[in-house]
Amino acid sequence: MTSEATTDPYAISTAEEYRSLRGDGGQAMYDKSMDVIDGHIRDFLALTTFVTIASIDAEGRMDVSPKGDPPGFIKVLDDTTIAIPERAGNRRSDTFTNVLENPSVGLICLVPGMDETMRVNGTASLTTDPALMATMEVEGHVPALALVVHVQEAFIHCGRAVKRGKVWDPEAQIDRSVYPSVGQVLFDHGKFGDAFTLEQIVEMADCEYERNIYPSDDS
Repeated sequence: MTSEATTDPYAISTAEEYRSLRGDGGQAMYDKSMDVIDGHIRDFLALTTFVTIASIDAEGRMDVSPKGDPPGFIKVLDDTTIAIPERAGNRRSDTFTNVLENPSVGLICLVPGMDETMRVNGTASLTTDPALMATMEVEGHVPALALVVHVQEAFIHCGRAVKRGKVWDPEAQIDRSVYPSVGQVLFDHGKFGDAFTLEQIVEMADCEYERNIYPSDDS
């Protein structure tokens, strides 16, 4: 896909323009990239509880989806391969349908309380291997499938963005009442017509949080 035309007179349109403005990180910033999962990367992944996965479909449309589970949910299969279980969700399955069209993915892994993140880039495939699925059981829930990522590049990313965003700072947590509930947002954004009332949507959303984090049956 090509970028849409812009009339912004200050637009940067080439890598050379960008580098002349911001400079280059230096060779050390590129040398930190690993094409294998060494001990440090393995240990970081073992502590990870939240990961965002960027994927792209055949038309070039991007998606970034979150995945979260207890520490150790990202399984290291070998020195260049990891696997991430699929859990109950909205069943849009954007990541999974995207990788069937275009296998390229990018991951950002987060560890609670740690400012640094781990970035992983590579290609992905899907598996239903029963032996692997059995290792991913949580609270009685065995996933039906997993995303297998074939790692091409992995490196630790400094924590300045997380520090600036105060992600783990308790003092930065908002009063939840300043933003509407997910049920309210779904109702306002959805095209439900007369099919559901606001109260029904709010109740369904609350039920998903309370009872459906690890359903024993995803059918």
